[in-house]
Amino acid sequence: MAKLKVRKGDTVQVLSGNSKSKVGKILAVDTEKGRVIVEGVNIITKHIKPSAQNPNGGIVKKEASVDISNVALVDPSTNQVSKVGRKLNAEGTLQRYYKSSGQFVKNG
Repeated sequence: MAKLKVRKGDTVQVLSGNSKSKVGKILAVDTEKGRVIVEGVNIITKHIKPSAQNPNGGIVKKEASVDISNVALVDPSTNQVSKVGRKLNAEGTLQRYYKSSGQFVKNG
C-alpha cells in the first residue's frame, strides 16, 4: 500500500460529498480500507439498542468515515488546501511538507 499523506491529528478539508468544504481534525485513520474519520464531518444518525450500559437506548449522532482521497491537508500559514510531499529535514529524516509554502508539517 502507498504511503499515506495524512495522519491522526492533521487538519484537513473535505473535497467532495455532502460535507464538501468543511474543515476538521482527523480523529482516526483506517489504513486497511483507506478511510478517515474527521471531526464534525459526515454526521450520521445511529439507533442504539437498549443494553446494560445504556438502558434506554436512543438515537446518537456520530461521525462516519470519509474516503482518504476526498480530504486534503490545510496549510496553517495560508489556510488553503495544499498538496503534501516528503523531503529530508535538518536531522536527515524524511518529513512531510506543504508544497504550496515549503514549510514542514507539524505532527499532532
